[in-house]
Amino acid sequence: MRTYSPPLRHSPWPLLMGAVALMAVLALSACSTPRTPEGIQPVRGFDVDRYAGHWHEVARIENSFERGLTQATATYSRSADNTIKVVNRGYDPVRKQWKEAEGRAEFVDSPDRAALKVSFFGPFYGGYNVVALDENYQWAMVVGSSKDYLWILSRTPTLPTGVRSRLMAQARAMGVDVDKVLWVEQDPSVAPPG
Repeated sequence: MRTYSPPLRHSPWPLLMGAVALMAVLALSACSTPRTPEGIQPVRGFDVDRYAGHWHEVARIENSFERGLTQATATYSRSADNTIKVVNRGYDPVRKQWKEAEGRAEFVDSPDRAALKVSFFGPFYGGYNVVALDENYQWAMVVGSSKDYLWILSRTPTLPTGVRSRLMAQARAMGVDVDKVLWVEQDPSVAPPG
């Protein structure tokens, strides 16, 4: 006589956990290699050593990590491991204190193409695409991982005559909402520490 035994049921948990792990790996991968937004062309013939040094942030599209800051600056230097050290600093006029963030940048592909990824928080990277650059490396315009992130940098607290309107026209042509651009206050009477 044969006895009936029900078919063995496999627990769905190993499959579910595998799917969750795969999704986590894909999410981290997406964070670690940001894409250049559609329609954005990073500068070619880029020289990171000429780009290194101190920059004033003269304009930006406001973002959560810089909200309300004035006197914003960025300083770039090459590290021993061939990455780029990034130090961002800005003054919070409400709290009357300086804020500083240190991170690192790496080229996404060729070092003569100004498409980089920048991290201030472990394995999570954001895009950093230099889309306009003065031939003497005196001003630059940068677009992030999306067109909602834009910075205009200058070696001096102000841009030369005509550059502002030229950069705004280029940003508009790339699909950036230039109405969101905030021109950052650069008050030389508020000196950074050190």
